[in-house]
Amino acid sequence: MMTNDTIAAIATASGKGGIGIVRLSGPKAHNIAQQLIDQSLTPRYATYTAFTDQSKINIDSGIALYFPAPNSFTGEDVVELQGHGGAIILDLLLNEVLRLGARIARPGEFSERAFINNKIDLVQAEAIADIIESTSEAAAKSAVRSLSGEFSKKINQLNDALISLRVYVEAAIDFPDEEVDFISDQKIVNALDNIENSIETITAQAKQGQLIRDGLSLVIVGKPNAGKSSLLNLLAGQDVAIVNARAGTTRDILREDIQLDGLPLRIIDTAGLRSSDDEIEQEGIRRAKVEIEKADIVLFMRDSSDTIDQLSAQQTLNAIEKELLNSEITLLNNTAFVVVNNKIDLCDQAPQLGSHDLYTEINLSTKTREGFDNLVNSLKQLCGYTNNNENTFVARRRHIDALNKTRQSVANGRQQLIENAAGELLAEDLRQAQYYLGLITGAVSPDDLLGEIFSSFCIGK
Repeated sequence: MMTNDTIAAIATASGKGGIGIVRLSGPKAHNIAQQLIDQSLTPRYATYTAFTDQSKINIDSGIALYFPAPNSFTGEDVVELQGHGGAIILDLLLNEVLRLGARIARPGEFSERAFINNKIDLVQAEAIADIIESTSEAAAKSAVRSLSGEFSKKINQLNDALISLRVYVEAAIDFPDEEVDFISDQKIVNALDNIENSIETITAQAKQGQLIRDGLSLVIVGKPNAGKSSLLNLLAGQDVAIVNARAGTTRDILREDIQLDGLPLRIIDTAGLRSSDDEIEQEGIRRAKVEIEKADIVLFMRDSSDTIDQLSAQQTLNAIEKELLNSEITLLNNTAFVVVNNKIDLCDQAPQLGSHDLYTEINLSTKTREGFDNLVNSLKQLCGYTNNNENTFVARRRHIDALNKTRQSVANGRQQLIENAAGELLAEDLRQAQYYLGLITGAVSPDDLLGEIFSSFCIGK
């Protein structure tokens, strides 16, 4: 699919730099570039040249690179003008390109054209944005693996297995005279087993990739002076919050982004939850409740040295319900609770770790760091994160949703086969499973999905 217009954009980051790039893609890209320089461009060779305006006055000098269609990133004629990385110079060069017939690219339009022209699939297109936005080494490496096609390869292999099974089932339906009793054929059951196992494996890897990409939101709550800010400082590895013996020191939301063995964590320290006539503190408590509603993990902190705060396990649950669940707060279904008993150094308690039906309980001291490793390991365990990310590819929530729907469709088909001997319904469920896989790679690509994905890209990508 070739478009009739030519797009252009500054492809390097804003600000000052040694090199700045203006990128063009489309049928007029080569012609526009030739009007800016006084020598012919050789495909895939770097040409050092001056860039001039319509009056032949030099705008800048640098390197021009020409990639003819279809052997380019977008599949169209592409030219890159690499000059000096000053904002004014790049704007002058871009304006001249626009005057000669190009238009400003939409966000992500270069990658979108690469997808449309079958140079990359949708997973690889998303990986481009993920590489740029990576916040950790693990996220960057995982995004590179997705861009290289590792995730897509697994999805395509799974899709091929579905196609093979569909062909077998539908052939048996269409040619009953062949007397193939496919309903009782163990080959179908074995194939369904293999497909479901593959989906489980890919989903587990995708969840790791989604954790590495998106991270988790961890909200620290509890009564004033329980040690919430001290825990924030301990997790962050530096003093980012004011710590004071006076209750109510934290009155606003404090946020800190950290890496926990490669897992991105957004830690949010909140105002102490209590009744207060102070309008400023009341606003801090209101904001705390908003953050709790969005949290993936809630750390409920208590002061172990406070005899008033000494509660049994059941009383702890009651306290959580009273201070959180019944405070007009709607929690995410997958919100995890961790009860942190702080200040064990003041009451001679051991750094213990305990599991209860609805929460995990940890004894620690933010002052001496006793029990801190238990907290770190518990946080990783709660979200299913592992340190072994050598084969992880970056993934998004939409990928996991599609994989879950794929698995459910295959499970429905198995049920129809075993309980109702309904080969036709099995075939339909397999077709539906293929549809959900197609949403991942873009083989099935609703316009609203593409618009949402590419609109989040940089202008020059």
